[in-house]
Amino acid sequence: MSIPRAALRQLERHIVQPVKPIRSHQRLFAHSPRTIRTFLPSSPRSSRGYATVSAAELEFGQPVHETHPHILKAGEITPGITAQEYENRRARFAHSLPDNAVALLPGADLKFKSPDVFYPYRQESNLLYLTGFLEQESLAVIRKTGPSLGDYSFDLFCRPKDAEAEQWFGPWSGLQAATDVFNADAAHPIASLSSVLPGLIRSASAIYATLPSDHSLTQAIQPLLPSGVRPLPIQPQVNPLRAIKSPAEIANMRHCGRISGRALTSAMRRQWTQEKDLHTFLTYEFSQQGLDGPAYVPVIAGGHRGRLIHYVLNNATLAPGSTVLVDAGGEYGFYVSDISRTWPVSGKFSGPQRDLYEAVLRVQRACVRLCSESQNLSLDAIHRAAETGLREELRSLGFNFGSFGGGGDKIKTLFPHHVGHYVGLDVHDVPGYGRGVPLRRGHCVTIEPGVYVPDDERWPRHFRGLAVRIEDSVCVDEEGPVVLTAEAVKEVVDIEALRD
Repeated sequence: MSIPRAALRQLERHIVQPVKPIRSHQRLFAHSPRTIRTFLPSSPRSSRGYATVSAAELEFGQPVHETHPHILKAGEITPGITAQEYENRRARFAHSLPDNAVALLPGADLKFKSPDVFYPYRQESNLLYLTGFLEQESLAVIRKTGPSLGDYSFDLFCRPKDAEAEQWFGPWSGLQAATDVFNADAAHPIASLSSVLPGLIRSASAIYATLPSDHSLTQAIQPLLPSGVRPLPIQPQVNPLRAIKSPAEIANMRHCGRISGRALTSAMRRQWTQEKDLHTFLTYEFSQQGLDGPAYVPVIAGGHRGRLIHYVLNNATLAPGSTVLVDAGGEYGFYVSDISRTWPVSGKFSGPQRDLYEAVLRVQRACVRLCSESQNLSLDAIHRAAETGLREELRSLGFNFGSFGGGGDKIKTLFPHHVGHYVGLDVHDVPGYGRGVPLRRGHCVTIEPGVYVPDDERWPRHFRGLAVRIEDSVCVDEEGPVVLTAEAVKEVVDIEALRD
């Protein structure tokens, strides 16, 4: 089908500075309603006729503004992220490639819990970041075509419309929407991969792709690669772009952090007797208050189970007088929040619980203050500061930090994980992007010092078995941090006041 291609004028949200369109031929839709020309039967004497159909009357494989105005504003492809921003991302990504290089980005496979029972589909993060396309059985091909910013082509392989299949599995967007909605320069049926892809990559100077051995498209793509060509990893090219968040991304993460933080504060107000009930409450609150749901399986760890860093069974009782360590966060528009809080099950800290908690809190606050571009520190440097701070705080509480077990440092037993990681589209964002990179404006990270005291004679008796972790999602700015999850209270006086 041929589709009229409107001039692309991007409607930006108020949180994003206006961006000059990079490509003069782009097709980003304006805020006026879209119409699509489609084939319809006309009369018994003529084979087919044309009709113009409003996009609002059609079904797509994901929300679009015309069908889901309660989710997307005009001009947005995914919540908060406009078609223009996706265009800009592709342009910067292609510009980072060598001349005449090609990048292949397969969509994620559908994952199954058991035969015929599948998990909710989640798109592969790099394909999502560069296109906003959320459907399985897809492949994006981005080719650098010249030296200037915006010199690239974008081909999208996806499933064509199929009324019979969609009756069983729900709608998908089809080839027309690939160009009309997602602004591909060309769209191809995924079944045509073997005949079309070789022509797109034959003359490439380099091919970038991540092709896991267990991915359904890997076996289809590898035989099509030019002889002797081994794809280069795509992460080093896309990670520097994904690591620095745009104003729109930060706005999504702040929205997500605000609601997630309020949900944790609401949970602290209540008396809980079962880990599973607290788990269920947070999942409900995230969705009920406007998020897409939980970002990950939460840790709801009562008492000594808090020492198990990724405890997610969440099926034990919560004993009065103990603490509960909660690591949970919601997701909005595919951007996540990551929060940890520790609070007393009964509403009031005991003396040792308060002392240990406030020691960790002082270190956490100090590390958060280091998250500014002006400090010129990396996550690794902040981790070393956290180790030093915890050692000093715990020594004042009677912990002995002499060496043991062949010279190992006790702080690594009490604080075995890193102080933070990058956060964004993934909870552990931009895998492979080093923690030794100096933090710059737009980096979003977690700061999460913790102390997990084994229940043995090496440690002061009244602290044995206690666990505290305090974590916030933080956006780095030039002169200071922006705490994205500040609504989750963490001062002792504030936590205890919630039950008064």
